[in-house]
Parts: sequence; C-alpha cells; structure tokens
Amino acid sequence: MTDAPALTVDTPRGQPSNSTPEAGELAVSILRGEGSVTEAVERVGRLLSSYPGVDLLTVSLIQVQPAAGSGWVHLGQRAWLREWSRPGTTASIAPREDAGAEQALSMPWVSPRARRGIVVVPDAEALPPEAQQDRRELATCGVRALVTSAMVVDEVMFGSMAMTRETPGEWPSAYVADVGLLRAALASRMAAVRAQESLADAIRRGDQARASQQQFFSAIGHELRTPIAAIVGTAEMLGADARDHAAADGAAAPFAGEVARDADVVLSAGEQLLAVVDDLLNTGQDLGGGVESQWVEIADAVSDVVHWLRTPATSARITVTADIAPDTRVLTTPSGLRQILTNLVGNAIAYNTPGGTVDVTTSRTRDEFGEHRVRISVRDSGPGLTLDQQLDVFKPFVRFAGPETKGTGLGLSLSRSLAERDGGMMGVESVAGEGSVFWVDLPAAPA
Repeated sequence: MTDAPALTVDTPRGQPSNSTPEAGELAVSILRGEGSVTEAVERVGRLLSSYPGVDLLTVSLIQVQPAAGSGWVHLGQRAWLREWSRPGTTASIAPREDAGAEQALSMPWVSPRARRGIVVVPDAEALPPEAQQDRRELATCGVRALVTSAMVVDEVMFGSMAMTRETPGEWPSAYVADVGLLRAALASRMAAVRAQESLADAIRRGDQARASQQQFFSAIGHELRTPIAAIVGTAEMLGADARDHAAADGAAAPFAGEVARDADVVLSAGEQLLAVVDDLLNTGQDLGGGVESQWVEIADAVSDVVHWLRTPATSARITVTADIAPDTRVLTTPSGLRQILTNLVGNAIAYNTPGGTVDVTTSRTRDEFGEHRVRISVRDSGPGLTLDQQLDVFKPFVRFAGPETKGTGLGLSLSRSLAERDGGMMGVESVAGEGSVFWVDLPAAPA
C-alpha cells in the first residue's frame, strides 16, 4: 500500500483508481439506494474508522437531515455532525451538544480547497503560514493529520467527510482513494434524495393548488352565479312588464319604453357576467385535475364543436369546414380539447366578416426532443390582427371587437392554460386585413 504525498494537495474529483474492494462494494450499495442515507453514512463511518492508523472519522450533513437518535450532533439550524472514534482516542471535532454552529470548525484555508477536491494533510504543523487559523483549530481538537473533502454535486454542498489522526504521518493512498470514492457515492445519493423530496414537495404543492382552485371555482359558482341569475331574471320580468304596460296604457308608453330599454341594458350586462362565470367554471373543472389525460380523437372533437356552433355560423353566413385525418389523437382530456376548439372556432365565427370562411386542419410535427406533436389550426377570413394585437390577444379580458360582438375576453387565455396543462402550446399567425390562424400544439400518438 503506497502513501499519499507528504504535502497538502488538492486532488481532482473523479473515480479513484486504487480504492479498496470493501469501499467499492459499499459505494455500489449506496448508489443502488440500499438502506437510508443515515444507514449509508453509518456504514461509511464504520468502515473508514476501522482502518489502521485512523483515530477519528467525522461526517457533517447540511442538506439531508439524518434520522433522530442515531448519534448525530445538531449544529445550528441545518447542520448535523457525527463522529466514529478509535477506542482511547481523545481527538474530537464535535462541539459540545449545547454549542451553536459558530463553535464548529471554520478551517478557512482547508475548507475552500476541500470543496474542490480531497485535501491531504500529513502534518498540520507543516501547513503554510496563511493556514494559521486552521492549525490552531486542529490543535484544539487534538488532530495532527487529516484527509478531508466536501460532498458537492452541481455546486450544491451536502456536507463533508474527514479522516483524522492524533499523530503526524503520511496517509496511505488507498485511504485517500476510499475517502474520495465514498464521498462521491454519498453525495450522489443525497442529491438523488434531495431531488425526490423536491419532486414530492412540488407534487404536494400542486395538489394543494388544485384543491384551492377547485374550492375557488366552487365558491364562484355559488356566490356569483346565483345573484347574477336573479338579476337577469328580474331584468327580463321588468322589461316584459314595461312593454305590457306600454301597450295597455298609451299615456304611460314613453316612460314604460325607457324602463324597457334600461331593463334590456341590465339584461345584456347580466348575461355577459354569466358568460364570464360560466367560462371560469368550465375551465376550472378541467384545470382542477379531476380527469386524467387520455388519447382523444381530434376528428370526433372537431365534429362535436362544428355541430354545436352551426347556429351562430349559419346566422353570420360563415362556412365552416374541417379536414382532419382519421385516427389522429392527442394527449389531453375530452372536455379540455372541446373547450379549446369551441373557443377557437367560436372566435373565428364571431370575429369574421359576413359570408366568410373558417377552416379547421391538422398537421403533424416533432418537437426539439423528437416527440410526436399535432398542430390543430383554425384559419378565418376575418379582419386579422396587428402585431401589437397579437402580443395581447391571449391576455385575460382583452377584446378587439365592438360591443355588438358578444364575448368575455377570457376564452383564449383559459384555452392556453388548458393547452399548457397538457404539455401543449397555443399561438397565432395573422396579417392585418388578411385573416388569422390560431393554433394549438399537443402531444400526439405516432401515426
């Protein structure tokens, strides 16, 4: 067994070439996820502290909390330290149990080098003059020689490991290699655990957000829809009564006519508010996450939407055509796709010119990762949009038509939210005076 160089060195991070078989087997076990992180660190501590000539093995953690009651000393708010010592040794890096993080070692010369690699110190007294603070701290702990390295993954530090001795002397290169190998295995394992915890936390927060969203939309349905419906009903009755009164009493006709007209204004505004609430409720049910995504036939959804909108299309003398390849499916929800298409086709009809056309087509493509996508395009022969209008068209409550064209200004915004929920995108291509093409891209099944 050869010795490491007698000088303090920074060795590059990487796969040690002369580690022991025991360390190699333990590293494989750690990376396979066998046991908890606390158990993995415990096994590392027992192995490295058993090597001849090692008086003390210390591990600190700052990202993953060890299991309670396993011999760890809590330092400050988010750091823990554990030691494995040779019987009879007096060396100890751990502060008293009632001490704070400020009483832990600072090691201002060694620490930054340990973040870059493995620091080997055969004799603390031989450290350079600028490491005076490090020498003083090591002497206080009864440590004369050490091998130490930080556990870092992608610039995130998870802790550190130190193999120490009370007497000076060169370190066997296999010891140094084992510290490097097991340090890397523990860091990788903790990074994986941290990623899993972050994912679980994101899913939990997403579930809470969806629950809050569903609760919000349910409150809207109860608190807004009921009084608005009462206002609409009252306005209808008031208008009808005023017209009847005007017909029965000619002298009161002027006043009754004004009442009827005012009632119509209230009725129109109430119906507009009801449309807004209905848009929110319909989209909220889809965004709430109650229905799982599935493969949905585009042709079926388009056929339904064209059928639903045939009356307004006929009234506006708009010809709606669809050219959808059979068996073209996208990953979404049936109701979500139909709501998106209803908004796109409905807008293409409402904002078109009399006698115009609306064409619904599909095309296949692949994204930057090579995944299959289908683009559903809705082309109209309307007035088109300016560049400034295209930038704002997906914002909530934005409308470019006059008051004679019904709409809430929410349809496109909510449709884009539905598309993005399913991993899709929505956009527009338009030239003022030449019509518009609104499109939605969604994950697709292979042809």
